[in-house]
Amino acid sequence: MSPSHPASPSVVHQHAALLDQLPFADTRDFDDVARGLIAPLDGPVVDGSGTVVWDSSTYDFLAGPDARTAPDTVNPSLWRQSRLVAAGGLFEVVPGIYQVRGLDLANTSFIEGDEGVVVIDTLLTAETGAAAWDLYRRHRGDRPIKAVIYTHSHADHFGGVRGFVDQADVDAGAVRILAPEGFAEHAIAENVYAGTAMARRAGYMYGAARARGPRGQVGAGLGQTLSTGTVTLIPPTDLITTTGQEVTIDGVRMVFQMAPNTEAPAELLIWLPDFKALCTAEDATHNLHNLLTLRGAVVRDPHGWAGYLTEAIDLFGGDVEVAFASHHWPTWGNERIVEFLSLQRDLYAYLHDQTLRLMNKGLTGPEIAEVLVLPPALERAWHTHGYYGSVSHNVKAVYQRYLGWFDGNPAHLWEHPPVEKAKRYVDFMGGADAVVTRARSAFAAGDFRWVAEVVNHVVFAEPDHAAARDLLADTYEQLGYGSENGTWRNFFLSGATELRDGRFGTPTTSDSPDLIGQLSPDMLFDAIAIQIDGPAAFDEKLAIDVVLTDDAARYRLRLANGVLTYSTAPQRVDADATVTTTRAALPAVVRGVADGSQVQVTGDASVLARLAALLDPGDQDFAIVTP
Repeated sequence: MSPSHPASPSVVHQHAALLDQLPFADTRDFDDVARGLIAPLDGPVVDGSGTVVWDSSTYDFLAGPDARTAPDTVNPSLWRQSRLVAAGGLFEVVPGIYQVRGLDLANTSFIEGDEGVVVIDTLLTAETGAAAWDLYRRHRGDRPIKAVIYTHSHADHFGGVRGFVDQADVDAGAVRILAPEGFAEHAIAENVYAGTAMARRAGYMYGAARARGPRGQVGAGLGQTLSTGTVTLIPPTDLITTTGQEVTIDGVRMVFQMAPNTEAPAELLIWLPDFKALCTAEDATHNLHNLLTLRGAVVRDPHGWAGYLTEAIDLFGGDVEVAFASHHWPTWGNERIVEFLSLQRDLYAYLHDQTLRLMNKGLTGPEIAEVLVLPPALERAWHTHGYYGSVSHNVKAVYQRYLGWFDGNPAHLWEHPPVEKAKRYVDFMGGADAVVTRARSAFAAGDFRWVAEVVNHVVFAEPDHAAARDLLADTYEQLGYGSENGTWRNFFLSGATELRDGRFGTPTTSDSPDLIGQLSPDMLFDAIAIQIDGPAAFDEKLAIDVVLTDDAARYRLRLANGVLTYSTAPQRVDADATVTTTRAALPAVVRGVADGSQVQVTGDASVLARLAALLDPGDQDFAIVTP
């Protein structure tokens, strides 16, 4: 890996100023993060082949300097947050509630019942999930798991489930799996339809391929990074549908609050009345969250998000004594919890309302992001800082949610694509060498945002221009060093890495057999349709019937005009071929791994090969910082 560089004088000056601006004397979070520690984490977690999928010791460098003596190459506020998030182990939240933290991006929580435990969220991969479960059992006893709850539809909260339980336990009724209504559709669709693009960008966002250290990856704000093991899924047995719905399992009473379209499309909070404990899932954590995650997703609703936090305060604020989440550390004490939830609520409401106020005055997303400032009470609270989401990109997300990509300026209605635009800019600015020469002066002055903009044009116009690539990499590096936001830092440093050393691909993928296996026939056919190479299929016409014997269903797949469509209506003409299988085997048939006993083909079998030849799957190593 190419060497990195020290922080520039402008970045060092920025960090020194932050030490005077932010309340570093407030150390309550450090007391809270250490409270209840039972056992630290063990050594690295490995998969079946011996590959390390998680190693918390790579963050040991954070245990040294505090924020005031942090390295110049890390924003001192982010350094503080990363030290807190890296504190891992098995913790007692209150007697009967335990968490394993620091063993993946998320936490897993254990609620002890009469005989066994209820598990809330299962980390991202089976390997880290199994390690967390083993750590709990070694210190709390070998209790059986009675239920697993997925608080929401993001993979870091369900992907490790097979590290805790297996399908046979669920099928036998020994383990129930609870999730919010809409969980399966959203969990699968997000990870399959746009999963390749999201996962590639997530590699940048979480810095999973970056070396750990003061000049590299120091965390992602919400957690440290993603584990790189096996993402799994066991579908829910019970869906939670309404706020106030109460379920008791193994003596553990749980009252649910629905919170759809907040941090996830399907999400819920859990009130545990016998513990006076509130699990806030991912709707109230110790940072400003994303309204539009940098890996890509549907824009979230901050107005609704704030409303559900108000509802949580109204429902549980009078009794709650501890609040814990699927990330970060708990908060104890009624007064502190209500203040925490109120400030979190006000944060999302303020971003929503003020963005719309300024939008209606004619400001665009980037303009609003430059002028919007938070109220003093929100600025003073550490948990409102943009370590994961940011005011800047969240404001642009609100704008996008209401007005879309177009800002109304006709000059932006039909722009050239990046490469053609770059060639013209570079030509207008006197050629690549001239741009790089002038950009070096801007770099020396600390105007890194401008250098990134103009030198990016050079790299897209002339990808092999070595001086431009080096300068752009150096610029991204300085922008990363200055970022309070962990995911911004990771994006900038990942871009620098790929400019210097080439693309690193996708460290963690979520298109696992478990996820594919849970696709409904409709979703599976949609997943095939988005892989059709449209231009290659312009002149191709075919019709395939798919008969599912265990579902009494018959689908007609039709390819024409480069589009694959499907219907369950009776058809007037015969298909070119008929595929007879079961719903359970259909995913394996589509993936080409079904054995002959699972599928029967009649008619012209060649149409299946013709269809397969038109599939154009995604690229897990597509270019981001180069054309």
